[in-house]
Amino acid sequence: MISMETILLHTIIIANILSFVTFGVDKLLAKLGRWRVPESVLLWMALLLGSAGALAGMVVFRHKTKKSKFTISVPMLLLFHLAVLGAVMF
Repeated sequence: MISMETILLHTIIIANILSFVTFGVDKLLAKLGRWRVPESVLLWMALLLGSAGALAGMVVFRHKTKKSKFTISVPMLLLFHLAVLGAVMF
């Protein structure tokens, strides 16, 4: 039987991969001058356990790094997620 910790860990990994990829896709769409992913979607993805992927996407793709809405909220969400994960796992 799969433990709840394993399910949580897999969910977090998937959320972060999706968040990272979405930041990359949005940056590409911005460069191409195409229709973009709404900022609210990017922030919701970070909120819903994808904060590490969002922060990595911001750094790797140099995307949303000048918007305080992202530079403040995404690292704070990551710290919150790490604290909750630490409390749950240990």
